[in-house]
Amino acid sequence: MPTAISELTTIRVGGPAREFTVASNADELVSLVRDADRAGTDVLVIGGGSNLVVGDDGFDGRVVRVTGSRLDIDGEIVTVDAGIEWDAVVQATIDAGLSGMEALSGIPGTTGATPIQNVGAYGASTSELLHSLTVYDRESEQTAVWTPEQCGFGTHRSSVFKRSSRYVILDVTFALKKTTESLPVRYAALSERLDVQIGDVVPVSDVRAAVLALRGERGMVLDGEDHDTWSVGSFFLNPVLPEVPEAAAHAPSFPDPAGTKIPAAWLIQNAGFPRGYGTEFGRGTAALSSKHVLAVTNRGGATASDIMALAAHVRDGVQEKFGVTLTPECDLVNCALG
Repeated sequence: MPTAISELTTIRVGGPAREFTVASNADELVSLVRDADRAGTDVLVIGGGSNLVVGDDGFDGRVVRVTGSRLDIDGEIVTVDAGIEWDAVVQATIDAGLSGMEALSGIPGTTGATPIQNVGAYGASTSELLHSLTVYDRESEQTAVWTPEQCGFGTHRSSVFKRSSRYVILDVTFALKKTTESLPVRYAALSERLDVQIGDVVPVSDVRAAVLALRGERGMVLDGEDHDTWSVGSFFLNPVLPEVPEAAAHAPSFPDPAGTKIPAAWLIQNAGFPRGYGTEFGRGTAALSSKHVLAVTNRGGATASDIMALAAHVRDGVQEKFGVTLTPECDLVNCALG
């Protein structure tokens, strides 16, 4: 068993827990969570730990690490335990001659996290592929199969699961297509890398290879030797604004149902925080990635407090320059931006 939560997260910070447990299947996961709830013990469920920052004081309760082994492919329907590594699922579907997940290659974490974040990349998103999922409701102590419509997917990588601990995802079922051709390419950087037009289809293996290359160039494929990957990926959400402040009027912008979306990376870069910024800030143990400014990284020996201090410094700089407040995309447990 780990001695600290830092051993279970990709950013490698976080203090001790009162109790560490492992759930290897859905029944064990329900039992561990239900028993703790009945005993009045706080619960923190962790999959891949790729979107989580826990404070230096740790967690005064039961930490449940979710694992699993079931990955069933029945024609075009794929059912996966929540604790299965996501990228292994993507590779397995491609090996089975299925299309749909290829643009979501290389995303760290486990399958159960994908509906929580409505994980999306390079023009694809979880909600478009989801068939159903099995959910445990901690309030009613009931387990049920949900449809995508019950998940409350929306813009900004949102769902009913985000920022709520009421529901525990036990397994996820996807509906894919039996073909070796990809979904139509939707993302400009991906079309450029593949040298095709938006809307074209190519072999799914070509999309996977291109996406892995693009993510690797940005430090977004986990590598224990590369401190740029010691992060939670994109730390801040792209802000969606009902009205764009005059100071940010020249920023790139994209229409959104809730207003106008502005890239957080552009705001950070143009507020004076270049790639690699932070080595001379504080103790120098936390810095922006040397590959892209959206990742706050642990350069080795960072604490959660170091990560929070740098993230708050960047947030405040963007607010001062553009009048836009960035908010974290990741889950913060027992820590906060000052």
